[in-house]
Amino acid sequence: MRALLRPRVKVCCINSIEEAWIAIEHGASALGLVSEMPSGPGVISEELIAEIAAALPPAIGSFLLTCKQDIDSIIDQQRRLGVNTIQICDRLESGTHIDLRQALPGISIVQVIHVRGPESVAEAHSMDPHVDAILLDSGNQSLVVKELGGTGRIHEWSLSARIRDAVNVPVFLAGGLNATNVAGAISQVGPFGVDVCSGVRTYGKLDEGKLVSFFQSINQASDHASRHLRANVSAP
Repeated sequence: MRALLRPRVKVCCINSIEEAWIAIEHGASALGLVSEMPSGPGVISEELIAEIAAALPPAIGSFLLTCKQDIDSIIDQQRRLGVNTIQICDRLESGTHIDLRQALPGISIVQVIHVRGPESVAEAHSMDPHVDAILLDSGNQSLVVKELGGTGRIHEWSLSARIRDAVNVPVFLAGGLNATNVAGAISQVGPFGVDVCSGVRTYGKLDEGKLVSFFQSINQASDHASRHLRANVSAP
C-alpha cells in the first residue's frame, strides 16, 4: 500500500473515558482497549472496555486487543463489548478470518504481525486478503509467557517498510514509538497509522505533555515531507 505523509494515530492502553477524550482532543483517530493478556501493560476489565467503547463517537476506532486464538471466543467478546474493531494479537488456532468477517459484519479485523525477521514479511502477505489492516509490533509469541504487545521495543523498520510495500491493506506501526523517533519511523516506513502506548505515558498514566510532543513530531515530519514533495514536483 502507498506510503502516507501524515499517518493516522492510534493511542493504545486507554484506561478511562477521560483518557479516551484527551487522546481524541489531541487528534487520535483510534483508541486501543486492552483485554486480558499473558503479559504487558494497559489491561482493563471487560466492563470498562464496554463502557469506554459505548462513549466514543462513531468516527473513532475502538480497537479491542485480544489474545484469544479461537474465533468463537473472539466473536463472543466483541458482542459483549461493542467495539468496532478487533485487533488479534496472536495467531488464530481455531477458525479463520473469513469466519470472523461473516459472523461480525461491519466490524473491522486487524491482525498483529510481530516483526522478528524476514519471515514476517511472508506472514503479513498471507494475511493481506483476509483482514482490513495489519499492525506491526515487536512482541514474541515463542516465549513461555508470550509478549503480544506493549514491549516498548523497536523492531527492524526496514522489514516494516517491506511489509507496507508488499500488502494492499493499511499498515499500522507499533513498537517503542515516542516523540523522538516517530518522525524517523514515518520517513522510513510510511505507515497508514502509528500506534503508541508507553511513549505518551508517565507511570502508566496518559501524559498530556508527551501526547502534545508526539503529535507535534508527526506534524513537523509531515510538513517537511510535503515541502520536499512539492519542491520535487516543481523542479524543472
